[in-house]
Amino acid sequence: MVDPAPSVEDAPNPIFPVFLTVFIDLVGFSILIPIFPLLIGDTPFRVTPESWTPQQGLIMLGFLQAVYPLCTFFAAPILGQLSDRFGRRPVLALSIAGTAVGYAIFAIGISAGSIPLLFLGRALDGVTGGNIAVAQAAVGDISTDKNRQKNFGLLGAAFGLGFIIGPYLGGKLSQPDVSFYGLFTTPSWFSATTPFWFAAGLCIVNVVLILTRFPETIRHKDTSKHIAFGTSVSNVVRGFASPRLRVLLASSFLFNAGFTFFTTFFGVYLFRNFGFTQGNTGDYFAVVGLFIALTQALLVPRVAHHLRDYQVLRFAFFGLAAAMSAYFLANEKWQLWAIIPIFTSFNGLVMANQTSLISRSAEPGRQGEAMGISSSVMNLAQVPASILVGYITGSLTSATPLVVSTLCILAAGVVFVVWFRPTYVHD
Repeated sequence: MVDPAPSVEDAPNPIFPVFLTVFIDLVGFSILIPIFPLLIGDTPFRVTPESWTPQQGLIMLGFLQAVYPLCTFFAAPILGQLSDRFGRRPVLALSIAGTAVGYAIFAIGISAGSIPLLFLGRALDGVTGGNIAVAQAAVGDISTDKNRQKNFGLLGAAFGLGFIIGPYLGGKLSQPDVSFYGLFTTPSWFSATTPFWFAAGLCIVNVVLILTRFPETIRHKDTSKHIAFGTSVSNVVRGFASPRLRVLLASSFLFNAGFTFFTTFFGVYLFRNFGFTQGNTGDYFAVVGLFIALTQALLVPRVAHHLRDYQVLRFAFFGLAAAMSAYFLANEKWQLWAIIPIFTSFNGLVMANQTSLISRSAEPGRQGEAMGISSSVMNLAQVPASILVGYITGSLTSATPLVVSTLCILAAGVVFVVWFRPTYVHD
């Protein structure tokens, strides 16, 4: 049975609530980066038993990081189907409320030193974080050929901004009694739980916006379709079976696995090897995110005037692997900061051109499906990479994950150069 939904004409513009949804999801993913070292290090917020070795702490940390993308991998297509059946508005509101609960559970888990609560909070956040698929569908509902690129560009900006703000908030809101650029001193009650209570508050504001400012964007709800719970797995299998996509997805898997080794472990590495506080780590990753955004806004269009996307990827993977290896060689703080422009330039080139090439290699009229498969592969790649960090790291000062990250990205480049041919690429 197909039910008509209310017309969206003359209704409030839903783009801001959708933008905020995506922004909060990315904040939730990245806000943990500066907090992770506090959970297993010699700090008041340590949750691991004193009898645990550093490697055992890292193993726990890897599994905790893996829970989010694993749950998102399975949940995103299901939430998308539910939104087709019941509407974008109720699914967005409920999922965002669930994200708020997930943040609260995680904060309570830190306060109580409860590892099970940390996993429960992170899992709930991952399930509800799959609402990015619903947000993208809502933007597709309201977009025309005239404004489609602009609207999806705003979603891309929300992704980038969330990755910049998330680590920054995690670092600043978790440090009590610290001067904020000489303007004021952070309150004494700030702790490792504060960023998550703040993010939960943002979610509540977003729920209110969805309920009051977000009109239902889907015009026809399809209540006849059954929910397919294995969509994520079948999407990945179908993608790797496609001669158009298999090489691109394989290189994407290796690239995202390598980048996950970096994001999961590097905060701990900075904490132990260079004495970074959570605020320092938040600043560092915020600058990384900012430079990636600048690369995509400024460098990518300039390079695109001279080279096709697959031509860029033939060198960008190897440039990124070289920049990653430079982190392994750095032994001074200034060297860490000096690497950022080089690292982010190649990283931004890989991310933008990989997305472009997957879209252009898909069958005509099925670009959306190809991008959904690509998103599933990206989430899936983060799971084994996060888990492996603890097992391959002998101690908290070991740089082995950086070596593995470099090798994964190098392998992505080799796979792409050896096997990719632009046979199916269309304009």
